[in-house]
Amino acid sequence: MGTTHRCVCGKTLRYRQDLAIDRSGTTRTWKCTDCGTPVPGGVAERIGHQHPS
Repeated sequence: MGTTHRCVCGKTLRYRQDLAIDRSGTTRTWKCTDCGTPVPGGVAERIGHQHPS
């Protein structure tokens, strides 16, 4: 079983496609594609490596 994260909007983030990367600052931040809420970096990094099979 891979890493998942439940966003405040209710979406379950499972795969890279569920995340949007914001590289506007000095570090990249990950956000939910539905609502734009930031996702914790460690969780987002693990999810970012998961692909649907």
